[in-house]
Amino acid sequence: MDANQGVAAVKPNLAKAAPSASFRLRNGSLNAVRLRRVFDLFDRNGDGEITVDELAQALDALGLDADRGGLAATVGAYVPEGAAGLRFENFESLHRALGDAFFGSLADHDDKAATEDGGGKKAEDEEEMKEAFKVFDVDGDGFISAAELQSVLKKLGLPEASSMANVREMICNVDRDSDGRVDFSEFKVMMQGVTVWGA
Repeated sequence: MDANQGVAAVKPNLAKAAPSASFRLRNGSLNAVRLRRVFDLFDRNGDGEITVDELAQALDALGLDADRGGLAATVGAYVPEGAAGLRFENFESLHRALGDAFFGSLADHDDKAATEDGGGKKAEDEEEMKEAFKVFDVDGDGFISAAELQSVLKKLGLPEASSMANVREMICNVDRDSDGRVDFSEFKVMMQGVTVWGA
C-alpha cells in the first residue's frame, strides 16, 4: 500500500461466529467459480488487479457503503509490494482470511463434517443451496422469475442483464417444467452442473 495514502496495512482481527453458507460454500469448485466471477466484476478496468477504489465502488453498488479507510487498511495487507491492487491469488487469500476470522477455518468444519454421517453433510449442502437460491428469489415466492434474475444480474454488473430475451433464454436452459421460472429443484440441478476445469 502506498505510504502517501496514510493508512496502515493491518490484517483483520475479527471475532469468530457461526459458519455462514452465504459467505462461502463448501463445494470447492462452486466457491472457486463464484470467487473468480466476483473478482472479475470488481476488476472494472480488466487489468487483473482490484484497487481499493474498484472494491469500494463495487461494494457501494451493492448498497454496502464501504468505508474506504477501513477497506484500505484491511486490503492493504494483501496487496503485493509494488502492485496497485489485489491480484486474484491475493483476493483469494483475503477471502479465506476473512472467512476464517469470521467463521473459523474450513479445515475445522471439514474435520467436524468428516465425523458426521453422510446425511449431515448432505443436509448442510442443501442448506447452502437454499441460501444461494434466496439471493435470486427476491420476492421469496419459491421461484426465480426472469425479472428477479435480471435484477440480480444488473446488481452484479453482468452484461446478460441488458436484454430480457437473454435472461429468458438463461431460464429456459434450466426450466424443466416449462413454467418460465426456476424452482429450487431446477436451481439445484443447474448449480450441481457448475465445475471448474483443473480445480
